[in-house]
Amino acid sequence: MRLRGKVALVTGGSAGIGAAVVERLAAAGAQVVVHGRDAERSAAVAERVGGAVVLGDLAVPGVAAEVAEAAIAVHGRVDVLVANAGAGWSGPFTKLNGDELERLVMLDLLAPLHLVRCLLPPMIERRSGHIALVGSVAGRTAVAGEAVYAATKAALDIFAESLRLELRDTGVGVSLIVPGVVDTAFFTARGRPYERKRPRPVSAATVAQALVDGIANDRAEVWVPGWLRVAPAVRALAPGLYRRLSARFGEQAPGR
Repeated sequence: MRLRGKVALVTGGSAGIGAAVVERLAAAGAQVVVHGRDAERSAAVAERVGGAVVLGDLAVPGVAAEVAEAAIAVHGRVDVLVANAGAGWSGPFTKLNGDELERLVMLDLLAPLHLVRCLLPPMIERRSGHIALVGSVAGRTAVAGEAVYAATKAALDIFAESLRLELRDTGVGVSLIVPGVVDTAFFTARGRPYERKRPRPVSAATVAQALVDGIANDRAEVWVPGWLRVAPAVRALAPGLYRRLSARFGEQAPGR
């Protein structure tokens, strides 16, 4: 896809990976609609790239459709969706209350699905568009203390694969971005900072560049860093060994 002149909606675009994606898309010539919850931070990012702002809490039922509608209203269409907004929660599953569980599932899984549901039909009609879903290595390998987050990312993973098959020959591409540990506020916000020395966090800019390259080149999967592909391969080929290693080293395994 040639990104120059395309209209891109980036959810969670006010900080972290999302803000970096906004900058990369704008540098490639796209017109960017920045979604966020914080009006001031979202406006600051949009101002840097000459973009527009759409506000909304995607963890609230019904808001994803409102965000999609508002984004379309800016330029009359959305050519690229980057579903990046998400959150984690760290701790024993039994300590997670029902309201927080529903909020995580809404934000990390249902909101992206609703956004795709709203934005995909016009893309198919135009025979042009791209859906980029931000997953996590946690969705391929499982993480102790992050069962719900890992489950939502695993579901997003298989959704991307299924949707890609469904959209063959429509002109609409689907990419799944699979980052490991990224140097953002995500880990602090989930309730437990990342404290391991290895693997080292990668920058949000590195993930953003890989994501935008994936859109431009219609890549089905984008792993950042690439060596992370080893973990799910070991899980598939030697599950017993994988589980022993996970039990030993997986207490604070990569999330996002």
